[in-house]
Amino acid sequence: MMADARRRSSVVSHTRANDGVVRVGDDSIRRLSATHANIGQEQADAKAAFDSEKNMTVRQAIRLYKKAILFSMAMSLAVVMEGYDLSAMGGFLGYDQFRQTFGTEIDPDGNPRISPAWQAGIQNGAQAGSIIGLWINGYISEWWGYKKTMYLALFASVLFNFLHFFAQNVGMIVAGSVLLGLPWGIFQTLTVTYASDITPSALRPYLTTYINLCWVIGQLVAAGALRGCQTLGNEWGWRIPTSIQWVWVPFIFTGAYLAPESPWWLVRKGRYEEARRSIVRSTTPQPDVTFNPDHVVEMIKHTNDLEQAMHGGTDYLDCFRGVERRRTLIACMVWLAQAWCGAAMMGFSVQIYREAGLSADNALNMNIGQYCMGAAGTIISWFLMRRIGRRALYVYGLCILFVLLMVVGGLGVISRDNTGAAWALGSILLVYTMFYNFTVGPVCYAIVSEISSTRLKIKTVVLARNVYNLGSIFNNIVVPRMLSPNEWDWAGMTGFFYAGLTVLLILFMFFMLPETRNRSFAELDVLFENKISATKFHKTNVDQFSGHSTEIRIDDGSDSASADEKVGGAQRKEQV
Repeated sequence: MMADARRRSSVVSHTRANDGVVRVGDDSIRRLSATHANIGQEQADAKAAFDSEKNMTVRQAIRLYKKAILFSMAMSLAVVMEGYDLSAMGGFLGYDQFRQTFGTEIDPDGNPRISPAWQAGIQNGAQAGSIIGLWINGYISEWWGYKKTMYLALFASVLFNFLHFFAQNVGMIVAGSVLLGLPWGIFQTLTVTYASDITPSALRPYLTTYINLCWVIGQLVAAGALRGCQTLGNEWGWRIPTSIQWVWVPFIFTGAYLAPESPWWLVRKGRYEEARRSIVRSTTPQPDVTFNPDHVVEMIKHTNDLEQAMHGGTDYLDCFRGVERRRTLIACMVWLAQAWCGAAMMGFSVQIYREAGLSADNALNMNIGQYCMGAAGTIISWFLMRRIGRRALYVYGLCILFVLLMVVGGLGVISRDNTGAAWALGSILLVYTMFYNFTVGPVCYAIVSEISSTRLKIKTVVLARNVYNLGSIFNNIVVPRMLSPNEWDWAGMTGFFYAGLTVLLILFMFFMLPETRNRSFAELDVLFENKISATKFHKTNVDQFSGHSTEIRIDDGSDSASADEKVGGAQRKEQV
């Protein structure tokens, strides 16, 4: 697979001019050279792949990696299934047939409803199960690989959905939610890391943010299913939407079976030839694109080896050591922002519309419109990310959401018994959904898949998603009480609460969130290792192939150092 002729390498030390370029630590360079006999040739091959990927246009990447795109989209169908089921369960809480079957109290109009405590149990049961599933995924996907882990999660989702379908009381609904949360936790992160691993940097933002579109598609299908089954007027009004979850599984399983394993995971396991075959299966050679799968394997190896030389470990505790602590904090806060920027109001939108005074039919119609706006917003984000960047979209997006939340809160004050204000509140929630889904919603996935080191990516994404789930548990406890006329009865005024949280998120993102656009994983490693501030990431030049005062050279029998590097006799060579 690799080049036949391998030449020995040297670590060359010399004094550099202050050129404003950040480089790898010299100790890391020496550790690399000490453990890799052919490090010079390996770096040359890695740099060739890096340069090819850096110069690749989006159109070239689409043609070269069109099979990888299809594989990633097939795996991401699992998120469509999860988004469908979670949204359907949230919609059931405002669904007359579901309330008739599982109602635990009577509302002021004399109709059955599920108490806020049981609502929190249903929603938080899924989140609690997801937290456990996420932790499990952090280990088993690293041990077994992505494909086998996906098979296991699909089997579990089929099995546990029977509890929901045959539920006789609200306790069975809660139990089913907890158990279904286990595979859902796996889907939440496995799809993100797989999309990040199998595509080049030119396509990575599209395939990772596509996962947000998958959530929206699942939610939209759920809204349509609930709207269509509402007229049944019996228990099949909620059992049929529940059974639709099984329809997704054969398609997802087929996609996972056909998809190759992650080449990054294979390289971490030392299975280089399999990694090469994975890359070959994911690509279609193009005459106008410079591409060598051997060089791509070397680029992955270089990044993996560089991270080993910098910090080494792959356990959860390693996420909190050294520079990884900063990367983990950013990933966690970025995903927490999704939960605490007011997005919870979208999940409870049917109830908000009902409490604001809209009829059940109009509330469900607004819910469908909300998810259509979400799908359009995600597609818009694809055009903005490459031009504006992740950081700007995230910070400005939060600022816009803050303004909209204040408007929602204001309308909530006057919407009760005011049909015009109720429709205005619903319209603002639609606008909120649009802005959320071309800023915070999709961009989150691009950031968390890039911000961590590749060796700790699975575990960092797990930790970040678990922080999101904890934030969602908080939402599921307080939002039903905010909306319930029997408890806090805030309705649209809930917007004021989340506007306050959004201000705190804006401050954090402004000072802590770096720009990751157009950066390779190794470049990001070097930037974090050099402790570059978030506001300087986008304008800092990086050399990932040399040290601060050292670099690796391939020996050709003569001293190949240029004259300008022989500064004051400071140059020396160490044979490797």
